[in-house]
Amino acid sequence: MEEREERREDKRELRREGRGRKGQVAGLLASALVFGTVAGGAMVGVNVLAGRGISRETAAESSASQADTLLKGAEKGSSIPLNKSEKTESGESAESVSSIVKSAMPSVVSITNMMQYKQNGYSIFGGGEQSGETAASGSGVIIGKNDTELLVVTNHHVVENSSSLSVQFVDGKSADAEIKGEDSSADLAVIAIKLSDLSKETLEKIKVAEFGDSDSLQVGDQVVAIGNALGYGQSVTTGIVSAKDREIETENGTESGLIQTDAAINPGNSGGALLNMSGQVIGINVAKYSDTKVEGMGYSIPSKKAENIVNELSTKTTRSKVSQEDRGYLGIQAKTVDSQTANAYGMPEGIYVYKITEESKAADAGLQEKDIITSFDGQSVESLDDLSSLLARYKAGESVKLTVQRLSGNGKYEEKELTITLSAAPKSEKQKSSARQKEEQQGQSAQRDSEDEILQEFRKYFERG
Repeated sequence: MEEREERREDKRELRREGRGRKGQVAGLLASALVFGTVAGGAMVGVNVLAGRGISRETAAESSASQADTLLKGAEKGSSIPLNKSEKTESGESAESVSSIVKSAMPSVVSITNMMQYKQNGYSIFGGGEQSGETAASGSGVIIGKNDTELLVVTNHHVVENSSSLSVQFVDGKSADAEIKGEDSSADLAVIAIKLSDLSKETLEKIKVAEFGDSDSLQVGDQVVAIGNALGYGQSVTTGIVSAKDREIETENGTESGLIQTDAAINPGNSGGALLNMSGQVIGINVAKYSDTKVEGMGYSIPSKKAENIVNELSTKTTRSKVSQEDRGYLGIQAKTVDSQTANAYGMPEGIYVYKITEESKAADAGLQEKDIITSFDGQSVESLDDLSSLLARYKAGESVKLTVQRLSGNGKYEEKELTITLSAAPKSEKQKSSARQKEEQQGQSAQRDSEDEILQEFRKYFERG
C-alpha cells in the first residue's frame, strides 16, 4: 500500500513539473514572439529612415531644431526675411539694416527753410494781404564738395521761397546754406555750405554718400529710408520696392518714373535717402507725393533719373539774394501755364509771355510775346514764382540763357534758346518795390501795435477780475 501511494505521489510530481516546463516553454515562446515583433518593427523603422538618408537620431535633432526655430520666431514676431541672406535668423536681418544705417547716417542732413509767405484773408486785426516767415523742415544727402563748398542734394520744394537755409549734420552742428541750382520740374535742388563754416570735427564725422544704380532694382527688393521726419531729427524706416516707373498725378501735374515703396515717407523726409541693402543711395525721397489717404505708398526719385540733373546743378554758381536795387529785370508781363491749362489748350507748361515792356532788352535778344519760358539759366521753371525766385539771385547786367517754346506756323511748339542780358529795374518798378516794402513794414508794425493794445486790454480785464 505504501509503495502504491509513493508511486502515485511521484506521478503527481512529474505532472506538476511537466506543467511548469510547459509554462516556461510557453513563456519563452511568447517572449520570442514579442521580441521578434519589436525587433522587426525596429528594423523596418531603421530601414525606412535609412532609405531617406537620415537616422532616427538625426530626425529627432532636426525636429527639435525646427521647433526651436519656430519658437524663436513666434517669440520675436518675425516673418520670413524679405531679402534672403546666407543666415536667415531675424537677428541677422536687423543687424544688416542697422549696419547700413550706421554707415549712411553721416551722409544725410536735416534742412530748415525759413520760408516767406503771403496770404489774403481776415483776422481780428483786420483784412488784406498778410506776409511773414515760417519754418519748414526737410532732408538732404551729401553728394560731394569742391575747393570751397560742401554740396547737398534735396528737393526743390524743400528750398523754394526761402529767405534763409540752415543745415544740421550728424553731429548736431548747423551751418547756413545757399542755393546753388534748382530744377522745379524734376523737383531737385543742390545747396552749398561753405567749408570754412564747418569745424574740423564736423568734417571728420560727415561723409559723401555712395550712389547706386536704381535701374538694377527689382520689385520686392528691401529698401531703407532715412530722413528728418516731421522735423524731429533723422529717423529710419524700412520696406520694399512696391513698383517701378510709377506715374502719379500731383497738384503741379504728372510726375513719372518714380520708385514706389511701402517704407514710410513722411513730411520732413523730402530730400532724404532711399538706400538699397548695400547702403547705396538709389533714390531721393519725395514726401510731397505721398498720399495721406492711404498707407504704404511713398515715392522716390530714382538715382539714375536724378544723376544728370544733379551733376548739371552742381556746376552752377552759388548765389545769394541780391538787393532790390541791384536785382536783374527781365522786363516781361507773364502768366503761369499750369498742368490743367496746358492740357486744356495743348500748350507746354511754363511762363507765358503776353507782354514785353519798353525798357526791357528781351525783345532785342529775340524773345517774343506768346513765347512760353521753360528754363532760365539751365534751370527748369514751371511757374512765375519759380522764375521770380531765380531772378532774385541775379544782378542787372548779367547774361543768362532762356529756353522757350514757340508756336510755329504748323501749329506745333518748337524749342528755342535765347541769350538775354538782364536789365536794371526801371525807376517806376523800384519805386513800386520800395513802396511795397514800406507798406509791408508799416502793416507789420500796425499789426504788432494792435496786438499789444489787445494784450494790454486783456491784462487790465484779468487784473480787475
